[in-house]
Amino acid sequence: MSLAVLKSRALAGMEAQEVSVEVHLANGLPAFTIVGLADTEVKESKDRVRAAIQNGGFTFPAQRITVNLAPADLPKESGRFDLPIALGILAASGQIPARHLAEYEFAGELSLSGALRPIRGTLAMAIASRRYGGQCGLILPVDNADEAALVADAAIYPAATLLQVCRHFTVHSSDAMLVRHIAPARRQLRPYPDFADVKGQFSVKRGLEVAAAGNHSVLLVGPPGAGKTMLAVRFPGLLPAMSDDEALQAAAVLSLSGNFRCDLWKQRPFRAPHHTASGVALVGGGSLPRPGEISLAHHGVLFLDELPEFEQRVLDVLREPLESGHITISRAARQADFPARFQLIAAMNPCPCGYAGHSNGRCHCTPDQIGRYQRRISGPLLDRIDIQMEVGPVDPLALADTASGETSASIAARVQAAADRQWQRQGKRNQALTPRELEQFCRLEPRSKAILHQSMHQFQWTGRAYHHILRVARTIADLAASEKIRTPHLQEAIQYRRALRERDLPC
Repeated sequence: MSLAVLKSRALAGMEAQEVSVEVHLANGLPAFTIVGLADTEVKESKDRVRAAIQNGGFTFPAQRITVNLAPADLPKESGRFDLPIALGILAASGQIPARHLAEYEFAGELSLSGALRPIRGTLAMAIASRRYGGQCGLILPVDNADEAALVADAAIYPAATLLQVCRHFTVHSSDAMLVRHIAPARRQLRPYPDFADVKGQFSVKRGLEVAAAGNHSVLLVGPPGAGKTMLAVRFPGLLPAMSDDEALQAAAVLSLSGNFRCDLWKQRPFRAPHHTASGVALVGGGSLPRPGEISLAHHGVLFLDELPEFEQRVLDVLREPLESGHITISRAARQADFPARFQLIAAMNPCPCGYAGHSNGRCHCTPDQIGRYQRRISGPLLDRIDIQMEVGPVDPLALADTASGETSASIAARVQAAADRQWQRQGKRNQALTPRELEQFCRLEPRSKAILHQSMHQFQWTGRAYHHILRVARTIADLAASEKIRTPHLQEAIQYRRALRERDLPC
C-alpha cells in the first residue's frame, strides 16, 4: 500500500477541527514534502519523524514521501502531527497494518528516540473528538491523558512511545494493546488564603461578599498597606462552586496555552498580570491567535493591581469583554473567538503618592496631579465597574487584635445560597441580567424609585450605571433572602458607585 490516511485535529481558537493526514509514497529520488498550510513547527517534524522511525527499529522508506494535511486552507501548527505522520509512513510502506487506523484520532510530538512528548490543547481536542468524532478513540501522549479524560465518555488511549502505538496495531495480545484511560479521582481542592486573616475592613468585606454573590466587578481605592491586595487574593475563596460545564470551559482555555493542571480541576482561575502587560497579553492575539489573560481567567478572577499604572489603551481593551463575556480576535486571514467571562477585581491608590485623604497628612499632590492620575482610568471603563469601594487604613488596635475575623467558608456559604436563588429564579447570575430581565426581576418600590432617580440626577450617572445599580441591589436582596428589592438594599447599592469620581477628589 502506497497511501495511508489518518485523522488528527488542528486548533483554531477554541475549536479543534478535524485534519486528514494523507501520506503517499511514490518511486523516484528520496524526498520528504509536507503540504497543507503547515507552520514551521510542522515542517520541522520531517527530521523528528525520520529519527523516531529509525530508532524504533523500523525502516525509513527511501522513496518520494508526500504528506498532505487537509483541509489545505486551515493553518496547522505545533508538533501534534508528528505521531500521525510517522504512523502514516509506516502504514503506507506496509510496516504496520492500516485497517484499524480509521477508528482512531492521533496527536503527539515525537522525540528523536520515538518517545511521545505532551502537547497543548488536548482538552479541546477531546471535546471536539467526542462531539464530532463519534466513537473514535483518541491516542495521545501519556502526560496528556489525565487532562483529556476529563471529558465524559471520551475514549482516551495514552501511549509513551511510537513503538507502543505500533504494537497496538500489529501485536494481537492484551499485553501489547493500549488500555483505555480512566479519569483520575477528583483531588480535594487546595484552599485559598482565608478572610479570617484580614483585620478590620468590615465594610470592604461586605462589598466583596456582594460582588462574589452576583459576579460583579470591583474597584478598590485606598492608600498603600490598607490591604487591597490581601483582600483580592482571598476573594476567589468566596465564589460559588464551579459546575462541571464551567470547569470544562475554563480548563479548555487553559489547555490551549499549556497552563492547565489536573490538580486545579474545578478551582476557579486567578490571574494577576503585571501592569507592564500589553493589550495583546490581556485579550490574546498573535498570527495564530491564542487566548490572553481575560480568557485564561474565564469563570474566575482577573486581578489588576495598580490599575492606573497600566497603559490607558491597554485598559480600554477590557471594555467590550466586560459586558459581552467573549473576545473576537481578527486577523487579515482568520479570526478566533475566545470566552472571557471573568470577574474583574482592580486596585489603585487615590493619587500618585498614594495618601490623598489620609489622616497622616503626608500627601502633597496638587488637585491637578490627582485629577490626571485618576483620569488614567477612562470614564467608559469606570462606568462598567459595578462596585467601587474605598479601602481605608487599618486601625493599629485592630491589627493588634488576636481574635480571628469571619472565615471565608462562612461567607462563601451565604454567597452560595444567594447564587442558588439567582439560578432558580432566572437561570443566570445577576451580573448577566439584560435590561428586559431587569424590568422583570428588579422592580422597585415607589420610594426606592425616587431615591434612585435623585441619585442619578445628582451624580449625572449614565443609563449603564442605572442598570448596574439595579443588578447590585438585586444581589443584596438575594443575600438577605428577600424576594423584593427593599429601600435599604438599593441605598447600599448606590453607595458602591461612589468611591472615586463622585467623591470630593477632583476629576
